[in-house]
Amino acid sequence: MPDTQALVNDFLNKLKKRKIEGSQATARQTAELLRSVISQQRVPYTNQAGALIDAVKAIGEQLIAANPVELAVGNIVRRVLHIIREEDLSLTTAAIGGLNLSAVSDDENDDDRDGDSTLSAAAVAAAARSTLRPPSLQTLLEDTPVSAAVPQTSSSGGDSEGKSKSADKSSRSRKLKHDVIEAVNELIQDIVTCHEQIAEQAVEHIHQNEVILTLGSSRTVLEFLFAAKEKKRSFRVFVAEGAPRYQGHLLAKELVARGLQTTLITDSAVFAMISRVNMVCLGHFSRLVLDFLKCF
Repeated sequence: MPDTQALVNDFLNKLKKRKIEGSQATARQTAELLRSVISQQRVPYTNQAGALIDAVKAIGEQLIAANPVELAVGNIVRRVLHIIREEDLSLTTAAIGGLNLSAVSDDENDDDRDGDSTLSAAAVAAAARSTLRPPSLQTLLEDTPVSAAVPQTSSSGGDSEGKSKSADKSSRSRKLKHDVIEAVNELIQDIVTCHEQIAEQAVEHIHQNEVILTLGSSRTVLEFLFAAKEKKRSFRVFVAEGAPRYQGHLLAKELVARGLQTTLITDSAVFAMISRVNMVCLGHFSRLVLDFLKCF
């Protein structure tokens, strides 16, 4: 298995030299790198989520500094951090719920059951707050094993309980990493299939005999328009060439190859065409505050 730092350095060089084109490729490779970091990260018995969060934050700061203009990197880093917190919270809630169920099953008194349910609700709320706040002295004390807080009458019993506690924490550590990696895999799958998911809505937005204007080259726009054509929609596309990179030429060739009625125009001709256009279809890289879009 390759070294994590070598993978990070290689990805940093690609970001600095602008070797990765497109927000989708950047987001996918960022998520794959963070998945590798999480899988190889050693976590302690206590505060496993904090160790994973610190590792992802350290790598994320380097990636964002390498190319601050590419907003997809920061978005994926924040998404992975949210996944870690969410999975840790669900594991903590499930563990507390399991302890509460075992306590309720041992007690046959209804009054005791009512008290345990009230204690369970308070414990779950406290666990939710502790996982979403930074570590402090109070959280460290809350993570103290029960075997250390309660004196044991028998040394053999204390040893066996301590071993069981450590085994439970080790299994919980593996469970947390496994759940986080599975969630990151789902995120990567969503990134890969985002074009198909957007293209499924093409029929609801493109109607018969419409005139559509687009700019530059975007795979999302390509799949969106082609999905409408497959649903027997008849429309015409005008593509602005997008100087000085002239990526509109690439999109126009792709549209013609797929059988769409396409006309390539210069950027200055957009002013003459805009009054005849029913829809402007742009592939954007990111969405900013106040609903501003970064399209190129």
